[in-house]
Amino acid sequence: MDTINRPVFTNELIGTQDLPRFEAVAFTPLHRDYWKVTAIGTGMFFIVVAVALGFMQYFNSDLAAYAIWLWAAYALVVCATVLFLRIAFMRKGYAFREHDVLFTSGVISHTTTVIPYNRIQHVALHEGFLSRQFNLAEIQVFTAGGSGSELEIPGIPKDLAENIKQLLMGKIQTAL
Repeated sequence: MDTINRPVFTNELIGTQDLPRFEAVAFTPLHRDYWKVTAIGTGMFFIVVAVALGFMQYFNSDLAAYAIWLWAAYALVVCATVLFLRIAFMRKGYAFREHDVLFTSGVISHTTTVIPYNRIQHVALHEGFLSRQFNLAEIQVFTAGGSGSELEIPGIPKDLAENIKQLLMGKIQTAL
């Protein structure tokens, strides 16, 4: 009988109380100018909607009787949207640890994404038109098996975003 020395398979329990907790991580908030980018983009959208509502009211005389309710509802939606976006902005943050990158966000449901460096395939730096005006960029992290970016961290000063991209690219190289 042929005996081959094979490693003994073990599958021991891990004490979950000993695992590191991502909640204890001090997340870096997004740059405060990113709120301006968000507010300007949202404002431009609501200006277009207001113009469309104005044209609808002008060309449809039946809406004149409901004009006060239409504009009150519009103002309520604008205020609620701005409040919601402000809370969402304040709840976003990112962190880089020794073995992974973290991003947290969410207003109603809170999400924390943790991506180990050894799963990262590609890192991109994106600058939108408004973000560029405030010298901000977005880091996009692509992982193995994903069809799009797995993680997007907006509102980072461009020079810091370039440094983060280099850090992540270096981590990719050492993981290979």
